[in-house]
This record gives sequence, C-alpha cells and structure tokens, in this order.
Amino acid sequence: MPFKIVRNDITKMHVDAIVNTANEAPQYSDGVDRAVYHAAGVKELLAERKKIGWMKEGEVAITPGFKLPAKYIIHAVSPCYIDGTFGEEQLLRECYSKSLQLAYENKCETIAFPLISTGCFGYPKEEGMRIALDEINAFLMSHDMLVYLVVFDTESTKLGLNLYPNLEAYIDHNYVCEKREEEYGNRYFGSVVKGAQGYDAYKQERERVEKALKVPVEIDECCMSMETVCSASSKSISVKDMDVDSYKDFYEENESALKERMKHMSDTFQQYLLYLIEVKGLTPAEVYKRAIITKQLFSKIKVNPNYHPDKATAMRLCVGVKLNIDETKDLLSRAGYALSPCDKRDIIFSFFIENNVHDMIEIDIALEEHGLPCFIE
Repeated sequence: MPFKIVRNDITKMHVDAIVNTANEAPQYSDGVDRAVYHAAGVKELLAERKKIGWMKEGEVAITPGFKLPAKYIIHAVSPCYIDGTFGEEQLLRECYSKSLQLAYENKCETIAFPLISTGCFGYPKEEGMRIALDEINAFLMSHDMLVYLVVFDTESTKLGLNLYPNLEAYIDHNYVCEKREEEYGNRYFGSVVKGAQGYDAYKQERERVEKALKVPVEIDECCMSMETVCSASSKSISVKDMDVDSYKDFYEENESALKERMKHMSDTFQQYLLYLIEVKGLTPAEVYKRAIITKQLFSKIKVNPNYHPDKATAMRLCVGVKLNIDETKDLLSRAGYALSPCDKRDIIFSFFIENNVHDMIEIDIALEEHGLPCFIE
C-alpha cells in the first residue's frame, strides 16, 4: 500500500524522511516543529537549519535527521491560515509537492508527513486533509514511494485515546451479539427494537403503540421506524424506553415535525440529503469539507435528483451533515444501503456516529488501526 494514515508521534517514525512544519526564520516554535527539534537534538539541528537561512512560505529544505530514527528531515515552511483568500491553499500544496519531490531526489523510499499547517498555523483540518490527499495521490501516480500521513502527534491524541477503549467494547458487543442473533435467529426484530424477544413481542409492541397513538405504526428496517420518527425531534427516545403516556406526549409535542418528516418519505438520496442540510442550517461547503469529498463531486450530487452514490460516499456525507444514527440509517437506505452488523467497518462507523464524533480523519484512523479499508484513499 503506497499511502497510509496512522496515529503516531512523527518523531518516532522509522522512515527515510519525516516532514517538519518549519518557520521562515532559522528557529523553531511550538507543535510539531518543537517536537522534531527536541527529538533530533536542538543544538545540532538548529545549527544545520541556520546554514539554510531564511525561507519563504511554501519552500522546503532537507537536513540530516540526527538522533531521529529517520535519516532526513524535510523542512516545509507552512503557510499561516488567515481566511483562505491569501494564497494559503497553493502554498500548502507546494509544501507537499516539493517535499515529495525532494525526498525522491534524495532516493527516499518512505516518508512521513504531519497534517501540515492544521495545528498552531490554523489551517482547517478537513481542508488540510483534502489538499494533502490531492498532492500525495498525484505524486504516487508516477512515483513509487510509501507515504505515511501521521495525523496526530503525542500531544493531540486525546480524542482517539479516550474513545479507543469504548470502541473496542462496542465492537465486541455488537459484533458478537449480532453473530449470535444470526446463528440462533431473531435477528430481524433484534435489529429494529433492541431488547424485545421474537416476532410475537414485535407484534405486541406494535399493537400497543398503535392503540396509544390511534395511528398505524410500521416498525421496519426498510421504511421509517418509530425510532427514526423519534429522531425528528432533538430528543433521543428509544421505543423500548417509552410508556403509553410518553408516546402520546411525544406525538402531540412533535406532530408538526413528524408531518414534515413524513412528507419526505419518498425522497431520493439526493433530495433527502439536501433536505437534511437545509433543516440543520448547514452550507454545502461545510458538508463536503467535513465529509472530505471534492466540491466537484458534491456539485454532481446537488444537480442530479437521481444520483446514486457508492456506499463509502454516502457514509461520508452522513458525517458531513452530522447525522445521528437513525438519520444515518434513513439516508443510507435511500441509496439502497444499510449498516451491516456483520461488517466491522460498519460497526466502527456506527460507533462514531452514535457518539456524535463527525470526524472522517478519526474514523479512518480507527479503521486503519483495525486493519480495515479506510474511506479516504
């Protein structure tokens, strides 16, 4: 695999070259820059950097790695992000493209990048990731090199480290439970109303709800379930946790929201996606940047009501719109997809959605650490 996203301390990467987010002046500052200097040896590296002298944003230079496992350090002068209108994107692209070319000229077979400029230099993380992928993939089209993108250093792994134990428990519970249901039956109902036992319990629950609300209720994986209907409200209410009075109160309180949601039951994937974006008050740019898909791809989706995305794109858009788990299942179903209880990739994705972590980079790192295909390629 020529490209991998990893969670690690870049100063500990055993590669031919690591890339440092350098200053214009021959000195070091906070973040990755400080970590690299201290790991390599401040005195030796600073003396070498002074030989290079002043560098402009977007320029790169190479020095020995000194005490690092890496043979070389490529110093890329990162642009400070202002508002995106001062040429920051082009300068950031040059940091990646010139670093890769310099590594190639020095016969490097492996190289590790941080997510340049997205720390103390202020570049938006999702946009920085998109630019990194563009430039790395363009280089790898014509060059043979193993490229690592080291997304988090040791000081910024708090999210992943805090989530990781819970993620393992979540995978174990869901994967094992669903495998048991598959082997012993009752899988259909177990995936719709958790905790109920068998089809008889399903019928009793449906009849109870219908009697309370005086309207027919469908609880089905292929259409809008009561749990999906409940997600029309900001409240998170599970069917199994509600008594009859609660159903009545909830229905009366959210009747207008439910009617609005019902109007969109026959929407295509594209129509429902645009509806959700509007309801949540988001802009298209916010959505495609968070999903880390191109503006061009999003534009294709936007103008075609019958656009049919692949599953990975549909899942990324769920992250982009910051959907909850019920909304995610609903939107995916409109493209003919479901989150499989027998697919660890889907289970990990569900974990992040259920925990309101709408971060494609974190999701991909978790997938990489479990040896699963990433969304970002």
